[in-house]
This record gives sequence, structure tokens and C-alpha cells, in this order.
Amino acid sequence: MINWKPKAVTDLQTIMSYIAQDNPKAAVEVIDSILGQVDLLENNPHLGRTGRVKNTRELVALKNYIVIYRLVDDAAQILRIKHAAQQWP
Repeated sequence: MINWKPKAVTDLQTIMSYIAQDNPKAAVEVIDSILGQVDLLENNPHLGRTGRVKNTRELVALKNYIVIYRLVDDAAQILRIKHAAQQWP
């Protein structure tokens, strides 16, 4: 099971809006790619690496986008989506 926290949903919307300013098609492709990688967590919740913040994991969804999540009863709870250039934590 995948559970999205509100900040992660906002992150996706922000990414979409930012990329769409220059290239709407690329924005859709990026979001689709991120969501495709997140879907892999449904059956492989330990797919990502150990996170930099305690009790989190990080999945490099695309070259420049990192999905920060935690495991809750073997379900992935998506906390944030960050661009690699953004400071985290």
C-alpha cells in the first residue's frame, strides 16, 4: 500500500507547475515517471536506500528527483518529493 502525505502531493503539484511553465509535455512525463517509480514501492517497500533522516528511506525516482518515504507496517508512506538540488533535510 502507498500512502501519500499532503506535503508530498503538494511537492508533485509544484514540480508539475514549474516544469510546465517551459514544457507542459515534459512536466507530464516527469510526473508519470515519478509516479511509476513510487508504484514499485507497493511490492518492494525496501527498494530505496536508507534515508538521511532517521526512520526514512529515499528512492531516486529520476536522475534529479528523490522520493522520501517511511515504512509503516511494510507500507510506503510518501513524505516528500525533492529535487536533488534542494536541501534535504
